[in-house]
Amino acid sequence: MHLPLAKNKVIPVTTISKIKELRKKHISEDLLIKGIFNGDKAILAKAITLLESSKPEHYEKSNTIIEQALSKPNKSIRIGITGVPGVGKSSFIEVLGKTLTKMGKKVAVLAVDPTSTLSKGSILGDKTRMESLAKDPNAFIRPSPSGQSLGGVARKTRESIILCEAAGFDVILVETVGVGQSETVVHSMVDFFLLLKLSGAGDELQGIKRGIMEMADAIAINKADGDNLKKAKLAETEFTRALHLYPPKENGWIPKVLSCSAIENKGIIEIWEMIIDFILQNQENGHFKKKRKIQNKNWFLQTIDEQLKMFFHQKESFKKAKEKMIKAVEENKVSPFYAAKSLMDDIIKELK
Repeated sequence: MHLPLAKNKVIPVTTISKIKELRKKHISEDLLIKGIFNGDKAILAKAITLLESSKPEHYEKSNTIIEQALSKPNKSIRIGITGVPGVGKSSFIEVLGKTLTKMGKKVAVLAVDPTSTLSKGSILGDKTRMESLAKDPNAFIRPSPSGQSLGGVARKTRESIILCEAAGFDVILVETVGVGQSETVVHSMVDFFLLLKLSGAGDELQGIKRGIMEMADAIAINKADGDNLKKAKLAETEFTRALHLYPPKENGWIPKVLSCSAIENKGIIEIWEMIIDFILQNQENGHFKKKRKIQNKNWFLQTIDEQLKMFFHQKESFKKAKEKMIKAVEENKVSPFYAAKSLMDDIIKELK
């Protein structure tokens, strides 16, 4: 039996019941980690929800789960996929994901939706945009709000990657909101960074193009079909020339430019084969392991910043002093810089 979701879309009643049951039920860390190790996608989703929570009581529990998840060896490939809104990231990821599951691989998609600065809400509609992949038993799609994070990634994307790897997923695809913020954040947590481009899109991203293209391990000209095919081939040539102007990468990899069509499922296999070539080359020359170490270091430094922020904002004395300084700043009685320094000086004195 199925319940109707929308036109031509259904969700099995058993799945709905399980999700409702898990939402109500308090599950221990041991049961969560056991479910993750067994590849239970409902348990995995609940664990990610737990680590995304900002409640202090959930923080220690999620840390325990992450610590145990890290103990499980994995051979996953982490791929970051970025590009401007409308470039076809979701369509590309769905076709790539289906291609990989047909090869027998387990694929996790961590899709990040932009958060409204006004309502603080997110649509989280990636599962509807990747309907076919969402139904695949070897795939897991997790949409998360970007919140106030830079780089178009969720606050806990790194931890979500670890949990997906512990659940046995071979390929982790991280889809960003789009180009425009610090893509360094995305680049710092993946093994391969793919930039999707459109042919004939103009140079509206000229100001940020250099930084992103320097980080990209490959560029894929999407929507290379129909009338766009000729433009895509021209764009492929232009971007290939442009990449030669950038300094060579430390790992010795020469970034490639390929064309593809998610609609016609063309060029997807070639892109995957290129990614495998990249991974093999970097494993052989030691850069794969070196980059994973750098990722762990960045994760550690990010965690320090997060815990310091949490520590101060939970202190009642800090909260009261902060509100007092906010009023002073709003009324131009003191500069934001002096207010911040004064606030921190008081807190440091209190800690001594």
